[in-house]
Amino acid sequence: MFVETIKPLIAQHGYLAVFCIVALESAGVPLPGETALVLAAMFAGATGLLDIKLVIALAALGAILGDNVGFWAGRRFGLPLLLKHGGRLGLSDDRIKLGQYLFDNHGAKIVFFGRFIALLRIFAAFLAGVNRYGWGQFLFYNATGGVVWAAIFGLGGYAFGDAFERVAGPLGKITLVLIVLGVAIGWWLIHTQEKKLIARAVAAYPGPLRDAERKRARPAPIRERAGE
Repeated sequence: MFVETIKPLIAQHGYLAVFCIVALESAGVPLPGETALVLAAMFAGATGLLDIKLVIALAALGAILGDNVGFWAGRRFGLPLLLKHGGRLGLSDDRIKLGQYLFDNHGAKIVFFGRFIALLRIFAAFLAGVNRYGWGQFLFYNATGGVVWAAIFGLGGYAFGDAFERVAGPLGKITLVLIVLGVAIGWWLIHTQEKKLIARAVAAYPGPLRDAERKRARPAPIRERAGE
């Protein structure tokens, strides 16, 4: 269904369609960015009307820009909402710190490899922002993942056409199953070791999260900014 909907967009709008669909998906809108990239690459290979280098470059740029929108949305709105309403969901400050601790230790893998997994591709950037992952690190691993992803799927669609599209779909599903299993195992390990992990997280991030958020949100006094 997605393929038949996107094909006319690629044929009519070309580069703009690829950039917008990939960027919106990366920002958190559930759109088939990977499908758009592969279809545009196939169109470039079959007709020569699109330059594959520009297709790859615009897909990578859309991925990076969209992910940064998602990241800052998570940073700006996600954590404050958790701090305000997390208690209703069983998310205490200590458990929120645990999420930040896990992201700090494994965030690079999530950001980079999340680009290749359908569901993570939509939410990874937002989660990185929510969990206060460092923007410099996020930008590096996100940009690297975006470029590698765009090159692999762009060149694959360009060189192998329909054959690559048929392989990419099942591989994505298999990878998703493996990710789900990994998340289930990870959840079980975290659940059984929660007290130890929370103790590490609290030691890593001492003090109330709400106080820290107020300090981040509040502008520094003029004399402090002036160095007085």
